[in-house]
Order: sequence, then structure tokens, then C-alpha cells
Amino acid sequence: MLIYTLLAGLLFGLYFSLMGLGLNLMFGVMRIVNLAHGDFLMLGAFLAFWLFNLFALNPIPGVAVAFALFLLAGLPLYYLLVPRLLAARDPEMLSFILFFGFSQVIEAVATIAFGTSERSIPGGSMARAAAAVASLLDLAYRPGPIAFLGQSFPVAWLAAGIVSALAVLLIYVYLYRTRLGYLTRAVMASREEAISTGIDVHRVSAIAFGIGIALAAVAGVFVPFMLGSITPAMGVDVTITSFAVIVIGSLGNPLGTVLGGILYGVSYMFMQSYYSSWANLLPYLLLIAVLLVRPSGLLGRQVRRA
Repeated sequence: MLIYTLLAGLLFGLYFSLMGLGLNLMFGVMRIVNLAHGDFLMLGAFLAFWLFNLFALNPIPGVAVAFALFLLAGLPLYYLLVPRLLAARDPEMLSFILFFGFSQVIEAVATIAFGTSERSIPGGSMARAAAAVASLLDLAYRPGPIAFLGQSFPVAWLAAGIVSALAVLLIYVYLYRTRLGYLTRAVMASREEAISTGIDVHRVSAIAFGIGIALAAVAGVFVPFMLGSITPAMGVDVTITSFAVIVIGSLGNPLGTVLGGILYGVSYMFMQSYYSSWANLLPYLLLIAVLLVRPSGLLGRQVRRA
């Protein structure tokens, strides 16, 4: 049980890192708090559900569709909502109000469009997708759980962990190995200094905003397999979990989200395995503990020195 809990916690931890990655990227670049983050994740989950039911498209290729669609939607949404917000004296506080209202609008529209019934995607769809990938790579695999270190795990957990790890790697490459990433980090360090050096901060911020929303949608694709059924009202709980993850790691440091996600995931699986009745309290308990011990997060000091 201990080995299973640790390994499952690592897989869930990678997934929770993906959940919080886009939220932390937005905060790091724009210092805004996106309370609609969970609602974008919910929309990504519904997109995966309808792609599967209407076109029999498995969740794995659905990841690419979700990322592309929400990235394209995020760019104009940035220019609609954010520039005036950033010009205010206290953009962080105003972002609470703005995105809280936006969250309510998304949830209401989703409720009208999809209803209040819970939706899900059959777990076998992920197994069939894995079998198709194995066939292309000429690997022997039969649909079903995957055995690792003597433990058996659902294919969906492994797929979510791999996609999450790839997303983190791509964000690292984007931030530290591309010219746009250098500009993004300059804006994260000091928006005023970036403007004074001639950086188009709105273009950089719009791309970061779009990537943040797209990452939320990608995490949403795996919601039916990692968190359970899909409903329009799930956004609030997901947002709270995402905040817990990024506060544990460090606000404003996207890659610190990985540490927060893994700690949260391992803790979550231990609670589910040994104290399941307390599992719903975990985000709040971890938030309180971290804020009391290290208010800036586990990697906060390194971020400030950078």
C-alpha cells in the first residue's frame, strides 16, 4: 500500500502541477489572480467529452485540440479584459473582482448549455488510445492497467502524468531557451523596466495569458479520469486546489508549481488511502501550514533573489 500510494501520489502530483501551471504563469507575468481558472479547466473537460461523444476522438489527440483552441481564444480575451486592469492602481485586487464575475458568467452559460447532469468519459477510451500508440511504436500492449514496480495503475493516470511532465518541460524550454521566454522573464522580473527597454509587454502578456488558459484546458481533458465526473459547477473546487498547489511551491514562479504539485499529490493520495474522510480538507490544511511557516512559498526566497 505504501509503494502504491507514493507512486500514485507522484502521478497525481504531476497532474496537479499541470492544473496550477497556467495560473502561476499568469500571476508571474501579469500579477493578476484568475479566479476563472477552474472554469477554463471545466470547459476543457467538456470539450474532451464532446469530442469523444461526437467524433469518437480519444483524449490523447484531444489534448492538442484543446491547447490550440484555448490558446487562440485566450489572445483576444486578454485584450478584452486585461490591459485596463493592469493600468489600475491595484490590479491584483481588481483581478479578484473581475475574474470572479467572469467565473460566474462562464458557469452560468455552461449550465444553460450543458445542464447540471454529471458527465464522464469511459476509462476504456484511454486504454484504446494507449493501445493505438503502442501499435504505432511496434510495442506489445493490451488494453488494461499498466504494471510498474509490482503495482498496477490505470492507463489514464500514466497518460496524465506523461502529458503533465511534457507540459512542464515545454514551459521550461519556452521560458529559458527561447527569445520570447527571455522577454517573458524580463516582464516577470519588472514590468516597468521591461517597458522602459522597449519590450512589447502586451504582446508578451497576451501570449502568456493564452498559454495559461490553454494549459488549464489541457488539464481539463484528464478531469474525467483523475477527478471524476464533469459538471459546470466544478470550477470553484478546481481553482481552490490550483491555488493550494501554486502557494505551496511559490506564487509567481511557474516551475515552482511542480514542487507544490508533487507535495500536494503525494499528500492527497496518503489522505485518500489512510484518512479518506479528511481528504477534502487537504487544500485548506496545506495552505494554512505553508502560509504560517513560509508565507512566500517553499521557493519564495529564490524567486525574490532572481
